[in-house]
Amino acid sequence: MKLLWDFDGTLFDTYPLYVRLLDQVLEGRISQEDLYNQMKVSFSHAFKHFQISKAEIKKMRELEEQLGMEAYQSFPFVKEVLKQSEVNVIVTHKEREMVEKVLEFHGMTSLFQEVIGKEDGYPRKPDTSAYAYLHNKYSLDGVVGDRDLDLIPGKELGLITVMFQGRSDVADVIIDSYRDFPYFKFK
Repeated sequence: MKLLWDFDGTLFDTYPLYVRLLDQVLEGRISQEDLYNQMKVSFSHAFKHFQISKAEIKKMRELEEQLGMEAYQSFPFVKEVLKQSEVNVIVTHKEREMVEKVLEFHGMTSLFQEVIGKEDGYPRKPDTSAYAYLHNKYSLDGVVGDRDLDLIPGKELGLITVMFQGRSDVADVIIDSYRDFPYFKFK
């Protein structure tokens, strides 16, 4: 399989981390559960929904920059899926350099052929531009993401769409654990 991956919430379990950081900035004025639910739609959606100021967003980003790479934990069994894939690429709204640092720290750099990040100039998901570029280059088979906006561009390009730990009408396949990834068998 040749797969396109989202980063946050798909490869790495980052939402609880981001919720804690934002909760710290907001000093508990919004419940962590509400923050999580809105951030799963998208970060920009959550910031708009809760009217989070630019200064608060900046403070959250500063706190994130202070984290060590060990704060980022990959989901169980994701490495096994990545190792069995012929091609793995990432499209993320996160800065590519940060993603590459996390991958390097966790010994996963060699598992990816390419990472497209925020600074690469592509429109934000669910725009298909970055996906189309990677599909044309690698002849991708599928897309793995944790939100509809990760899957919509893949669906538009005719790729298999796999929703991880979420529910979606866009997904061809829904899984809650990479142990259940439909294209590989685990012992």
